[in-house]
Order: sequence, then C-alpha cells, then structure tokens
Amino acid sequence: MASQSSGSSKKRVDFFYDVLSPYSWLGFEILCRYRPIWNMELCLRPVFLAGIMKESGNQPPAMLPKRGEYMFKDIKRLAKFYQVPVQMPRDFMGTVIKKGSLAAMRFVTAVDLTEPQFVESVSREFWLRIWSRDEDITQPDSILAAAAKAGLSAGQAQKLLEMSTSSEVKDRLKTTTDEVLKYGAFGVPCSVIYVDDKPQLLFGSDRLELLGHLLGKKWQGPVPASAKL
Repeated sequence: MASQSSGSSKKRVDFFYDVLSPYSWLGFEILCRYRPIWNMELCLRPVFLAGIMKESGNQPPAMLPKRGEYMFKDIKRLAKFYQVPVQMPRDFMGTVIKKGSLAAMRFVTAVDLTEPQFVESVSREFWLRIWSRDEDITQPDSILAAAAKAGLSAGQAQKLLEMSTSSEVKDRLKTTTDEVLKYGAFGVPCSVIYVDDKPQLLFGSDRLELLGHLLGKKWQGPVPASAKL
C-alpha cells in the first residue's frame, strides 16, 4: 500500500470493517463525512470480524458481562453524539453472536471485486438493517433487499449473491482479513495509514481525531459543519 495515490496529493486511509460491528458503522460515517474535508482517499476494506477475533485470541465485548453492560450504554451515547441511528437488536446474542455476518461480508467483498462504486452504499444498508431496523442480514432475500436499496439492479444483485459463495470471494475476504491481522488488529474498525512510509494502525471509532493529526488535518468534531449529511 502506498502512502498516497499516484499523481495525487490525497493521503490514503484504509478502513477495515465488518457490518457486524456498530463501532465500525460509527467510524465509517465519520470518515465518509471527512473524506472531502481532509482530502483523503478512503479505501473501504471489508473483513471478517469473527476471523480476526479467533486469530487474535480476542472475544466479543458482550461475552464479558460488565463490558457488555458498558457497551450497550456506550453505543446509545455515541449514536446520539455521532448522529448515526444505531439501535441495539432485540435479540443481541442471537443476531450478533449466533447468526454473524459471514454471508453479508462475502457479499460486500463480491461487490468490492466487481462493482466497487457500490461498496459504500451496500455496507451502509447492511448496517441500517442490523443496527437500526433490527432486520436480518444473513438470508438471501435480506441481502438482495439491502442491495436493491443500495442502488444495485435485481440482475446485478443476484449475480453478486451467486458470486459471494465462490472461491475467489472467499479467498479475497480471507486475504484482507489476514492483511489487517498482520498490521496488529484484534477487532474492528481499524484504520491504516502510512506515516514516513511506515504503516500506522489505529483501532476503534474514537481515534479519528488522532487520525486527523497524523494526516496533518484539523478535527472538527463528529459532525463537521462543512460536511454534507
């Protein structure tokens, strides 16, 4: 990964995420708001959170009772502060721990491989389904519904759904997940930038002020006045 785009002054920021993570949604929306303000090349990099947790020896916050209690309160506060409509699913354990996001993240990866201009909108629709409307993201009909709302045609969506079970997509998702693990990831979201030609990994949605500092840009709060929301 280069420190900046060829022929461009834009600094590249790789954002590794999984739609199963509400904190990823918060970071995603903030970075999308700041993309024109900080003049950065935002590269969305879908990964598989469960794979990161397993390989790093981490476990979901909800598996630790006190940490889980804090997370529920934290998400509610952050949703208001960041102005992102996050709502906890009624059956958190069933939705997040049992069902997971493998099918959704394979679909996003298929989109990234063939229709990258839709990665942002498709990812947002998955987050809206699971983390705002308490809807499924695992069944084919659910995935196709999200794709339609994101602007993909029925034909495109069906083709991508079929592609999402291919070896090419599975390998791509694993490769990207392995890449962020090599940077030192133990969860998501993770932002990676190059400073003095060396990769810098920042974990979480609460390190974006520091990200701006490393980019030499000014942090204007979670909802900058100049952002088009």
